[in-house]
Amino acid sequence: MFVRHGPATRGRPKDPDLERAIVDAALDILRSSGLDGLTYVAVAERAHTTRPAIYRRYPDVTQLAVAAVASLAEATAPERTGDHLHDLTTELATFRSGILEANGLSLTAVVLSEATDPTIKDAYRTAVVVPRRARIAEIIAAAAEDGTIRADRATQRLLVTMGTGSWYAHAVAGTTPPRDWPRRTAQIILTSTAR
Repeated sequence: MFVRHGPATRGRPKDPDLERAIVDAALDILRSSGLDGLTYVAVAERAHTTRPAIYRRYPDVTQLAVAAVASLAEATAPERTGDHLHDLTTELATFRSGILEANGLSLTAVVLSEATDPTIKDAYRTAVVVPRRARIAEIIAAAAEDGTIRADRATQRLLVTMGTGSWYAHAVAGTTPPRDWPRRTAQIILTSTAR
């Protein structure tokens, strides 16, 4: 009698080196050409693979863009020092770099579109937005805990949104954030509710 142990698997296991090559190729294209330049043909050529190999992993180009931006965010997550101003400034600078480096605003616009598949929106939130907000929230919570700022949970959530939200507000208004935007924003967040 045949007994199946564990879930059935189909096909060959994914090659992590090819996976990395595909994501890196997508990042390079996002940097140079934005979301409009991200095609299966362009990624396949740069990653030295085939379009079906990419499509099996990412049935939608936007899913590939999400994976690429998420990998960038994971690779650049800064370490904490305990200096709240330094940590928040570094976190916001990392966010800015990710947005600029991978043409992240164009991806954000796609994700916000009502026409975008909800599963892609969820993937973007899970892979990019939630971890970023969690890191910022961690810094603000530490500042509240040691008395640097006076902020209950609701206020802390507002401060988290103010961080990255001010960058998006500049983008929507068509204005350029100041060069020292990360530090200025961190100072405003940490001094507006200071004891």
